Amino acid sequence: MGMVFGKIAVETPKHTVVKSGDGYEIREYPPAVAAEVTYDPSEFKGDKDGGFMVLAKYIGAFGKPENQKPEKIAMTAPVITKEGEKIAMTAPVVTKEGGGEKKTVTMQFLLPEMYKKAEDAPRPTDERVVIKEEGGRKYGVVTFGGNAAESVVSEKVNKLRSDLERDGFKITGDYVLARYNPPWTIPPFKTNEVMIPVE
Repeated sequence: MGMVFGKIAVETPKHTVVKSGDGYEIREYPPAVAAEVTYDPSEFKGDKDGGFMVLAKYIGAFGKPENQKPEKIAMTAPVITKEGEKIAMTAPVVTKEGGGEKKTVTMQFLLPEMYKKAEDAPRPTDERVVIKEEGGRKYGVVTFGGNAAESVVSEKVNKLRSDLERDGFKITGDYVLARYNPPWTIPPFKTNEVMIPVE
């Protein structure tokens, strides 16, 4: 019942707040191990969140874990997504896409803190799942509630980017979207973050 009202009852990444105020925070995150999948949303009928089930099966969220041990891995929050590079279309084209280019999406689960190195995590049986080590990271972060609709995310990204540049931070990459709650959480109780890497 608590998850419906936004209670986050799973492990979340530790971080240090370096600066707070002006509508955003600067956070430093220690190294972590992540499971990720990169895909074209058309593989999942256009669903940008289609990779969720691939990762959920790897950790065993819906039954037997799809990893070589098999070892059930605790769910953590947030689920991180980022839009990837545009990939030029090649022939033959089996499905019709507008614009001649496709965008990939990368979805990532940070694994529980007990996994210190990539080799500590169980190896996936689905070759689409990649286990990787994320080094220490520094982000400008804005937190917001509701559904993370593209228009809302775009507005948050643009404002955060502008605020960071105004305050003299050097942006070092594209934003990522962090969502902390399951889809059935009542929208006003959802916690989302836009995170932009900075020096």
